[in-house]
Amino acid sequence: MAQFSIVGKDIPRTDARAKATGTALYTDDIKLPGMLYGKILRSPVPHARIVHIDVSKALALPGVKCVITGEDTPKIKYGNWRLFPDTQDEYPLAVDRVRFVGDEVAAVAAVDLDTAEEALQLIRVEYEDLPAVFDIESALKKGAPVLHDNCPNNVSVTRKIEYGDIRKAFKEADYVREDTFRVHAVSHAYMEPCSSLAAVDLDGRITLWTSTQTPYIVQCLLASTLGMRENDIRVIKPYVGGGFGGKMEMRPWEFCAAFMAKKTGRPVKITLTREEELIAGRRRHPMKIVSKVGFKNDGTLVAKDLKIYLDGGAYNSMGPTATFLCGNFGAMLYRYPNYRFYGQHVYTNKPPAGAMRGFGAPQSLYAAETQMNIVAEELGIDPIDLRIKNAMRTGDKIPDVATISSCGFIESLERVAKMSNWKRRRKSLKDGEGIGIGCYSFISGGVFNWFNTQYPFSAAEVRVFADGTAHLLTMASDIGQGSDTVLKQILAEELGLKMEDIRITSADTAMTPQADLGTWGSRVTLMAGNAVLDAARKIKQKLFGAVSARFNLNVIYDMECKDGRVYAKGRPERGMSFGEVVAMVQKANRGEPLVARGSYTPRGKGLVTPAFSFGAQVAHVSVDKETGLVRVKKMWTAHDCGTVINPSSVEGQLEGSIHMGLGYALCEQFVMDKGKTLTNTFLDYKIPSALDMPPGESACIETYEPEGPMGAKEAGEGLASPTAPAIAEAVYHATGYRCMDLPITPEKILKGMKKKAPK
Repeated sequence: MAQFSIVGKDIPRTDARAKATGTALYTDDIKLPGMLYGKILRSPVPHARIVHIDVSKALALPGVKCVITGEDTPKIKYGNWRLFPDTQDEYPLAVDRVRFVGDEVAAVAAVDLDTAEEALQLIRVEYEDLPAVFDIESALKKGAPVLHDNCPNNVSVTRKIEYGDIRKAFKEADYVREDTFRVHAVSHAYMEPCSSLAAVDLDGRITLWTSTQTPYIVQCLLASTLGMRENDIRVIKPYVGGGFGGKMEMRPWEFCAAFMAKKTGRPVKITLTREEELIAGRRRHPMKIVSKVGFKNDGTLVAKDLKIYLDGGAYNSMGPTATFLCGNFGAMLYRYPNYRFYGQHVYTNKPPAGAMRGFGAPQSLYAAETQMNIVAEELGIDPIDLRIKNAMRTGDKIPDVATISSCGFIESLERVAKMSNWKRRRKSLKDGEGIGIGCYSFISGGVFNWFNTQYPFSAAEVRVFADGTAHLLTMASDIGQGSDTVLKQILAEELGLKMEDIRITSADTAMTPQADLGTWGSRVTLMAGNAVLDAARKIKQKLFGAVSARFNLNVIYDMECKDGRVYAKGRPERGMSFGEVVAMVQKANRGEPLVARGSYTPRGKGLVTPAFSFGAQVAHVSVDKETGLVRVKKMWTAHDCGTVINPSSVEGQLEGSIHMGLGYALCEQFVMDKGKTLTNTFLDYKIPSALDMPPGESACIETYEPEGPMGAKEAGEGLASPTAPAIAEAVYHATGYRCMDLPITPEKILKGMKKKAPK
């Protein structure tokens, strides 16, 4: 492995001081002169035709400056942007009908929040109720109510993957089983509710400060829905209090704030309440998963036939992408010589589901890993041994989808088995205790080679100065994961500077290079990191040329930047300080600034991603057999994320993933009644607290990803997937209850134990 000075070190977060002292400004903290406060009127019914909207009383209320409905807008649909433009199905405000409880119907802007809320109560909407459907089976029935006229069967997207000879493989298999799993919707539960503030200048251009993961995508979609030019919109991402996929799209409040700012000539801010987030916010896709697998008696996998039905809610959102990805993740981790996937995205009259940490992987891998544990037991093979036998390795291929360029999966399995003392512990557990394993693989940024854009997938600009400092400009969005720090580490390492020598400006569409597609799919370290490296190497080329000329160095000498100097390797006296070399280059070019632009677009690197992470996780639980209450006693994790740029950041990602996995497995769930979300506060929607977090041990497996910056790949989302299947297997080990429909509640455990009890 390469030796680094800054990469691989526990560098404090760039934003740590501002957040710790409370000086970090989030969107809702920003106030502008003359600012108005916006609120959104939402539908109280799950499916209805809008007959008439009367806003006259709201407009007459003193302090109200603007009221808008869908009829006032350009009526331009938006959605999954340029990936699948034909699936765009959502208006910023409902135009013809509403399709879920919480659908956006109208918006107001007033001098204060109290007045804005009062104005909402004065808007009169006449609805004509329509029949509604609230689950996949009802939506797919013949004669079911149709949510969108262009999808008469309520299926908006169908995706397929197939290779090998699936029928022949199942005929030749010694052991075949088929299982049906159901996984549920959960909330992102980020600490900062969505917030947007729009202002219009004298030339009619809009500046939008918004809590987003994707400033460039918001810029493009906002321009489209407003009927404006792209560069007449400026999007600035302030500090963001978590996103996890829930802030990666343009949303109605961003449009409404901008549209009302244009109408009034005054800044407009809209901040959602927690109730709005839980009632109408995006959520993880519920899915029905039918998985059929075939094995030889010795445990060799021969085939997998996977059908997944996604409950997308009322609109597509990011569902078309998720429909493909969950099939892609279904083919990961193990060598499936024969594989078939059929996926459908189904409309229902519920809040739309969108991207959430793992984006299809937690659902698909819950089914895959649970099924692997079932098969291991029935074939009489240790679950880890069965996985090692079938594990993917470096160089493996998924036909027409991906090539595995680096893989530490087997090493992860071996390490986690050793860390947890797996075989001994499984044989020596007390009554009511269990141990289980779950594994994962995840993408390092979505490539999606059908994606059409005139810009690179990621770009960076580096400016260097005669005082020995550098300025990094990137549209990559730090939403709490620490990417600003990681990108500075990569640049500092490459230029031989210190962290304090580098200033960073990020996520401002008017200041930073176009483009970066945002923070999603664990793409920032690999893609933005490669763009930073590209820019840094162009700077170095100019510096090396100047030093070579200054010292009459032969071309056989390698040059390097290190410790604030530029010099010939092995001849440190043949060099100068970084700032002196910059000054020399600028002087030779008549004062022209020394600036380089870098970019990265991984063409020809697979259909989905240029690199995959891998890992394994073991959970140790105890179950109170009187109450069904599960307590997770300890977690062990081993994972391959390539070169570790910042160990403490990787550890933070792991701990956050375990927290989300605990909630997904054991307690988080929406309670719905005819499309209405009843769990609309954190008192009702139960997320784990710090007191629920188990102790844990983790290890990073050393691999080098050739496509990654300095060998790095993802460490942010993949780890969200193994926790639920590991806990589920441990609960089964402790109680005999096998959960096929998340979450694992005490009621389900007690009922399952009762069924298993001898009569």
